[in-house]
Amino acid sequence: MREKLLRWESILLLLCILVFVWGSASTPGFAETDNISFLLLDYTEVALLALALLPIILTGEIDLSVASILGFCSALTGVLWDAGMSFETIVPIVLVAGAVLGSLNATLIVKFALPALAVTIGTLGLYRGLAYVVLGDGAVTGFPDVYRPIATDTIPGTFLPYATLVVLVLGVLVAVVVHYTPVGRSLYAIGLGEQTARFSGIRVQRIKFVLYIVSGILCALASLVYTLRYNSARADNANGMELIAVAAVLLGGVSIFGGRGTVVGVASALLLMAGLRNVLFLNDVTNEIQNVINGLLLIVSVLVPVVANLVRRRRTPAAAATPGAPPPQETLPDPVGATAAPHGTPEEDQR
Repeated sequence: MREKLLRWESILLLLCILVFVWGSASTPGFAETDNISFLLLDYTEVALLALALLPIILTGEIDLSVASILGFCSALTGVLWDAGMSFETIVPIVLVAGAVLGSLNATLIVKFALPALAVTIGTLGLYRGLAYVVLGDGAVTGFPDVYRPIATDTIPGTFLPYATLVVLVLGVLVAVVVHYTPVGRSLYAIGLGEQTARFSGIRVQRIKFVLYIVSGILCALASLVYTLRYNSARADNANGMELIAVAAVLLGGVSIFGGRGTVVGVASALLLMAGLRNVLFLNDVTNEIQNVINGLLLIVSVLVPVVANLVRRRRTPAAAATPGAPPPQETLPDPVGATAAPHGTPEEDQR
């Protein structure tokens, strides 16, 4: 019971409760249903990008181009709509475009074995630049009213927005895949040791390739929600949102090195960040200060696991030194990436 209470997911849920209690007590209108609906809508696109990043980071990789894919797909939506194409035709085209951009990331990272960080920093600028090439500095508005309620309205009789319901459905789907399927176990295995996972028969390259394609599709879906919610297609839509999404995933307890993390933790981190942002917004805190807070959350999310590991290592020798405690086991080095030197003849070994 104590271990469950001390889990990072439980701490995040407690922090969520404290933020919502603080907001309700200190900020007029925070607890009203209209504001809660706005709070949930405000983080819809961030949640979709976080769901795209979660499986990738579990494998020890990263994708910093998610917001730029969103911006390109939003610009593409505007161009196609301005050209007179029906929105029903635009949706599958945009989703395919997102998959193509994701597959380009996958090709460079998986097929050419380039570092994911370097590749996605490059495509972050590339895709954003292509968005400006496609649409320019202008904006396209006037999207169909029949579809806008999906991104703006709530389910009748509730405070739950339609877009949040879409996020919840996708979140449950991702949770099932990650935590209850062989594919999910493969993600953790790859994150803990890619070479070991490959020797275990896991198709590492195929899984990573598919993850980046799925990431592109989710980013394209986020672009449709973003465009409809603001009724505006622009090349700079969601500029900088990738850092907020990464902060949410890492704050949710997902290790930046891969192999550890849960969907519940990421969902709790998203709720915590959305509640905190809403309280600051209602108290007229500037965007600059909010960016500072997001940066601090990103640093804390990376720092906490490191500190926890240091504390755990210090406690282990102390526990082993107590009377009656079992002798400490020898800690073996991580075999991943290590190359065993071949043995020669006994004479050569002695030399």
